Order: sequence, then structure tokens, then C-alpha cells
Amino acid sequence: MSTVPVLLYDGDCGFCTRSVRLAARFPADVALLPWQAADVAALGTTESRARREVVFVDEYQRVHGGAAAVAALLRRCGPGWRVVGRALGAPGIRPLAERVYRLVADNRHRLPGTTPACHLPSEQWPG
Repeated sequence: MSTVPVLLYDGDCGFCTRSVRLAARFPADVALLPWQAADVAALGTTESRARREVVFVDEYQRVHGGAAAVAALLRRCGPGWRVVGRALGAPGIRPLAERVYRLVADNRHRLPGTTPACHLPSEQWPG
């Protein structure tokens, strides 16, 4: 089954929303949706996962999370970004990319563009 790929992000997080707005400037045939407005189950993922990490569902319904989701998105954003996306998925770089992603995700409430929702424990996030 082939559909338009979807990137799910936390629409209650200012940092996440600003990051997605930046990504939207690059050419890519990808739907950018806050997980709060999506049927996550129909996309093959869970609310719990979407709260924890960005999720990318490709055109074949394969689900990627965290740094792998960012890499999957970048591979669809034009020639220069495609190279970056491939590099993030390379065996020697993938573990480092995931650690950096986790560090950013775990501390996003400290980054520019945050909102009060970013300061709440995940079980208290609105949505």
C-alpha cells in the first residue's frame, strides 16, 4: 500500500513545532502532523511512542522513530539533505545520531521555543 509519508511530532511542544516549521521549508512530499491531531493507531504506532519521539511513517507503512525518523524525513528533502539523511542511517553514525536525538528530546523543555507543555511530565501532556 503506497500513501504519502507522514511525520508525527508533538504539537504541544514549541521546540518541536518550530523544528517542523523549519523542515516544512524544504521540498518533500510528506504530511507533517501533530500526533494529537492524527489517528496514531491507523498509522501503525501508539500515542505513547508519539509522546516520546518524532515518528515517521513511510509510504509503505514502515514506522521509524527518533533519529531514524529524522533521517527518513531528510532523505526526502532534496539532494543535499538526502546525503545527510543517508549519513544518519549509516552503521557507524546511527548509534551516535540516536544518542544525540535522545539528548535533545529529553531536554527539549530547556531549548529555545519551548512552551509550558514541554515542562510537564509526559503523562500530563495535553492532547
